[in-house]
Amino acid sequence: MAMVMDTYFISHGSPTLAIDETMPARPFLKSWQEIVHKEKPKSILVISAHWETLNPSVNGVCINHHSTIHDFDFHPERIPLFELKYPAPGAPELAKRVKELLTDSGFKHVEEDKTRGIDHGVWIPLILMYPEADIPVCQLSVQTELDGTHHYNMGKALAPLREEGVLIIGSGSATHNLPVLGKDSDPVPSWASDFDTWLKEALLDGRHDDIKDYMEKAPNAQMVHPEPEHFYPLHVALGAAGEDAKAELIHHSWREASLSYACYRFKTIT
Repeated sequence: MAMVMDTYFISHGSPTLAIDETMPARPFLKSWQEIVHKEKPKSILVISAHWETLNPSVNGVCINHHSTIHDFDFHPERIPLFELKYPAPGAPELAKRVKELLTDSGFKHVEEDKTRGIDHGVWIPLILMYPEADIPVCQLSVQTELDGTHHYNMGKALAPLREEGVLIIGSGSATHNLPVLGKDSDPVPSWASDFDTWLKEALLDGRHDDIKDYMEKAPNAQMVHPEPEHFYPLHVALGAAGEDAKAELIHHSWREASLSYACYRFKTIT
């Protein structure tokens, strides 16, 4: 019998994570298979901050390999990124299973996109974690017009996947206010560090209701997440692990002053 998979939240940060050797999160992600998650999953479900839809949507690509979406602004330092590809196989059966689980749990409108590839919220971390690109990948969208509870409940609906060899990863950012990013040499501003500390304490203490209601419970929530799309993947991963899941901070670093690369494991209770 296969082990029950833990779920994860990855702060994927800047797209240059894929090429910038100075970023502390890079060696952490490259050690994934050896240290963090040794069991090879049958398939991977990524909830990415970079796919926003009105209703939950999965990409049920049936072709042999995903197309790689380079969905970020052009800067000179990013030129090499546009040459990178992550040709992981599609996971149409997983897409159908995700749609089935969500529908059975009361999500009335779940859509399937059979043409969309994988965006950088998916392939940037995976190109470091699973560079072989030989594991089928499916992507699930977020709904920015809805709240944390909606996304947590999506995760709860997907919990059976953990027993089916599916690795569930929420890919977003612990903090995400791009217009006010600074330099790597700048001190971390208190509005970012206070939120980051609150998040760690809330997760480690198992305060799931506070996480769901973070806009009211967390310090500086509106400043840290002016838009919610980079935080909602955490809710899905946390919900999928279950109410009694044990959270573990597995990586922490800062870049550009206020961009936290905090990553969490949610160890499932069986």
